[in-house]
Amino acid sequence: MNKQDLIRNIISRLDNEAENIKYQWSHPEGTHTRHFYVDDLLPTAIAEEIYNSFPRDADGFFNRDSFREKKRTLTNLQSCAPILSDITYAFQDQAVIDKIGDLVSFVELDPDPSLYAAGLSMMFKEDFLNPHIDNSHDGDRKKYRRLNLLYYVSPDWSLENGGNFELWDKDVKKQKTIVAKFNRLLVMETNDISWHSVSPVVVDRPRCCVSNYLFSNLSPNGEDYFHVTSFLGRPDQTGKRIIGRIDNSMRNMVSKVLNTGRGRDLLNSGKDKE
Repeated sequence: MNKQDLIRNIISRLDNEAENIKYQWSHPEGTHTRHFYVDDLLPTAIAEEIYNSFPRDADGFFNRDSFREKKRTLTNLQSCAPILSDITYAFQDQAVIDKIGDLVSFVELDPDPSLYAAGLSMMFKEDFLNPHIDNSHDGDRKKYRRLNLLYYVSPDWSLENGGNFELWDKDVKKQKTIVAKFNRLLVMETNDISWHSVSPVVVDRPRCCVSNYLFSNLSPNGEDYFHVTSFLGRPDQTGKRIIGRIDNSMRNMVSKVLNTGRGRDLLNSGKDKE
């Protein structure tokens, strides 16, 4: 199955779930952050092929390891199996973007071929992502980050495995958990209060995800603002909460002085950009 086949399958599945998607988006239960998810996005055999194409040891992935997060990411897809590039950029096809935008009533959405803070993600036992809000902009600080698209491909993934997606309330005290279920697409809005995280993985197998962001010239709240990706600890991690606030303030100040997005050295500049 090539990229065009993937695009057609994604759009067809979104069309079939249109009413359910619109309801989920307008009625975000357990959180203020609007979101929706669609199961069985692609034929099972294709989703399995995508998963099996991930390297089992995350060879070549960038290792993120701090109090904020512990995971592996990859944006340069040239050395990967073609289907990994195809599925990543299928989500950036204009027809897919327009379909999602129509379903959630977002206009002027743009893809990001550079995969700033996106691309492939792998998490292993004890990996995690603490509560955070995403960087407000793209790598050039020209467009606002508006939607986060997460496609999970690890077979037989359950709540008990950990590594599940969490959406928090505005005070980051209560969370809603969404299982990183195999062949599930999760779409959430990103703004200055869309706190989210990934619970620690507790099983000895990889949790694989294809990640994309969609951007816009339009601010989520209609006002001009900027912030770096900002982390806090979980409700029972008082020390990490204090450290997080200090860390966020310092990184925000540096990024404003430099007038650019952090992590630009990890942007995809390879031939697989489309």
